[in-house]
Amino acid sequence: METIETKEYQQHTGSLMKLVRLAIGFVLPPVGIFMTYGVGPTLGINILLTILGWIPGSIHAVWAIVKHDQEIDKRGEAY
Repeated sequence: METIETKEYQQHTGSLMKLVRLAIGFVLPPVGIFMTYGVGPTLGINILLTILGWIPGSIHAVWAIVKHDQEIDKRGEAY
């Protein structure tokens, strides 16, 4: 049985991890994507965009991380 404190802690930790992934995705785009999606086509696309320039890679990383978090929140899943 989960207590209220446990749920609040999980929500706080989840929010902190979202912020960390966004910050890393902005500074080091492929690392942020890897932390969110793992190895897959999204990571490959981001690596190519980052090779073309840091700005396209960062924009893609932040967008992909936010979209992933929205899908998780919509489904109500926990990390």
